[in-house]
Amino acid sequence: MTPIEAGSTTLDGEDLARGFEPDSAFYFRNARRVAGKGEIELPGAPPPDLVIEVDITSSSLRKLPLMAAMGIPEVWRFDGGVLTILRLESGCYRDANASIWLPPLTAEDATRLAHLAMSTVRPIEWRRAVADWFERATRPKSL
Repeated sequence: MTPIEAGSTTLDGEDLARGFEPDSAFYFRNARRVAGKGEIELPGAPPPDLVIEVDITSSSLRKLPLMAAMGIPEVWRFDGGVLTILRLESGCYRDANASIWLPPLTAEDATRLAHLAMSTVRPIEWRRAVADWFERATRPKSL
């Protein structure tokens, strides 16, 4: 199944006594379980597999313990300069070099593509640049 973008869906958990709205959230492993749902209620529904936070106007650092408690395996934080990929390990987020869900994508590649998206290129040109990157990143290495 194709991944599901949950957008800025409210992620809430009764046992956590609070929730939050990520800038964007994606489901890969559990896409079928959440397809067509509006608000995601945890713990009944699975947490998203990937949350993206854009920290240009405010920091998402205070949300990380809540995301960890929800069991969100990967978080991307973009501060306007650098995109950091964080992976949940033993209840804490640690810097990672690449994405679990998009394995060829490194933090360096994601930062470059985020800067390109913020530049004056048109959306079609940005999508073309992403497609070109993907083609290069997934091309079998010749001997």
